[in-house]
Amino acid sequence: MQHKFFYTLLSVFIISISGLSQKKDIEYYITAGINNSPLLKDYNNQKLSNLIDSMKILSGYKPQIVGVSANVFAPSYKDWGYDGAVTNGGSYSQLITFNQRLVGKENLATQHEAIRLLNESLTISGKITEQDLRKTITAQYITTYGDWLQIKFNKEINTLLRKEALILKNQVEKGIYRQTDYLSFLVTTQQQELFITQITNQYKNDFAALNYLCALKDTNTVELEEPLLHIAVAPDAEGTIFYKQFTIDSLKIKNNAAQLDFLYKPKVGLYADAGYLTSFAYQAYKNFGTSFGISVTVPIYDGNQRQLLHRKLNIAEQTREGYRDYFKNQFNQQIQQLSQQLHAAQEIITQASEQIKYTETLIEANKKLLETGEARMPDYILAIGNYLTTKNIITQNNITKLQIINQINYWNRN
Repeated sequence: MQHKFFYTLLSVFIISISGLSQKKDIEYYITAGINNSPLLKDYNNQKLSNLIDSMKILSGYKPQIVGVSANVFAPSYKDWGYDGAVTNGGSYSQLITFNQRLVGKENLATQHEAIRLLNESLTISGKITEQDLRKTITAQYITTYGDWLQIKFNKEINTLLRKEALILKNQVEKGIYRQTDYLSFLVTTQQQELFITQITNQYKNDFAALNYLCALKDTNTVELEEPLLHIAVAPDAEGTIFYKQFTIDSLKIKNNAAQLDFLYKPKVGLYADAGYLTSFAYQAYKNFGTSFGISVTVPIYDGNQRQLLHRKLNIAEQTREGYRDYFKNQFNQQIQQLSQQLHAAQEIITQASEQIKYTETLIEANKKLLETGEARMPDYILAIGNYLTTKNIITQNNITKLQIINQINYWNRN
């Protein structure tokens, strides 16, 4: 018996410890969602790929050495066949060629800058995606946590109602209250239990949605810790990560213009080869040799394509400025609107908190009257209903406050 008792206590202790360890906070889900995001992994892989492109640019301006073997035989018979004066009967070459493009440091730096800006743009896109994930997961966490608060509060009320129902039942048996009073109170209790069942199912659904957003396979529902959200320090529109994308876009347009101008500058290249080149027409063994030279390409006229391309870049810059100015206006309006909503939610909470004090006092008074048989059941049920309504208003507006703070922080993070 003692061993059995000991194992029972041990089991209870283990279950208690495991139950406590099941609590998870908001950062657990945000971290899981970010780590499991395939889009963020895609951005990182794109940046790695762009670094390879940067190395390819350097490789393209290094000496290019190629081995070339070209062997052509043009037979003729009794004046039939290709003209020997043209073909010499054939040509045979085994060459190693060397090509070296000459490029200025400024041109090379411009091409590397294009890749750097592309990676910077990917970094910003990754941060925006991370903020989107953080906002979405946080919103779902808050919703699920709100369900949990409703369950917890309503279970407490249900425990209270069941205790009161037992007292009322005893009072009915003593003839102090009517059977209809007890039935009315019992209906209120059953409605409360039905609501608990409903909100529990909602909690399970919202919890499953939270796991889905974070790509978590865990199907168990656990108690969620309170999300401790605070409003981040609000920068101006230019200090946000969203605005940085407009800055990068502007630099990319300027870089494209610079690369376009380099296309129309003279290009110089060096060429050399060495090997064996002959037609076997005469003293073929003497045809080992080499050749070298320099090539210069100077653009003269392209039908005004350069000017047209610059006009397209100017239009792109005007479009960018339009989106930038629109964002700045929308940003300020959004923050102002969210701040007003936050203030309104807090006012409702303050008013409801004052009201609930009176409702709680009224319920306590009715509880005492119920024990003495002096409570009016309609008034007691009405007081309970008002208490539930007010408490739910406070809970809902607290959740609304958290959702608004989440939205404000989404715009404020940089």
